[in-house]
Amino acid sequence: MINLIGTYECKADAKGRLMVASSLKKQLAPVLQEGFVLKRSVFQSCLELYPMQEWNQMMAKINKLNRFVKKNNDFIRRFTAGVKVVEVDSTGRILIPKDLCVFAGIKKEVVLSSAVNIIEIWDKEKYESVIEDSAADFAGLAEEVMGNFDLDE
Repeated sequence: MINLIGTYECKADAKGRLMVASSLKKQLAPVLQEGFVLKRSVFQSCLELYPMQEWNQMMAKINKLNRFVKKNNDFIRRFTAGVKVVEVDSTGRILIPKDLCVFAGIKKEVVLSSAVNIIEIWDKEKYESVIEDSAADFAGLAEEVMGNFDLDE
């Protein structure tokens, strides 16, 4: 499992290409050759970039769902909607397909934000808005999510 660190700002060009920051690229070095999967986020209007190894682990979990249960089938369809395989090119850029740029509202200013083992790709204005909106509730959220978690485990 890869653990990514950092938030990086970059610019997308007219074709949807964005340069991966060198410090992030160094963190991704062990998995760069395997490629990545880019998908719509479930909860936000951003994109999620999965290293192929992480995507394969996620798909192993999803493949255990019974496809003859309608809600499972609906979930799988929605979860994988718009999924694309992408690579970091020789110049360190990722091409974000047009449909995914539209979904995430990506124009020019972009934020790449580590989310443990994946990278979220945000339009900068949307990212700053979400961070600002959630700041007031973060202490309560942290207590609710982590308060009963035994940190010694």
